[in-house]
Amino acid sequence: MEIMMFVVGDPEVEAGEVDQEAVAEWDRLRAEQGVLTRAMRLRPADEAVTVRVRGGETIVTDGPFAESKEWIAGYDLLAVDDLDEAIELAEGDPLARHGALELRPFWPLDREE
Repeated sequence: MEIMMFVVGDPEVEAGEVDQEAVAEWDRLRAEQGVLTRAMRLRPADEAVTVRVRGGETIVTDGPFAESKEWIAGYDLLAVDDLDEAIELAEGDPLARHGALELRPFWPLDREE
């Protein structure tokens, strides 16, 4: 099962407070276990643009798609047996103490479940 783990930033936590070495070690260990297939940070939300097409017109607006104090700061792709395993992995991720980790299983395009 593949799961997208969104790393949701919390503006109440200073970025400098995150132990980057602990995060790198968590990533390294999960990659060695074969459950972390990719991890990427995203540029800040104020550098995002949102694209919509309405009535044939393309509308591009600055910023994320929703007004929010929290933002998606990055993501990990996990290859796990089930959601319970992903939850267990997320519990050990140092970033869970500085924001939130949203777990979403992939929904293959060729399935209608």
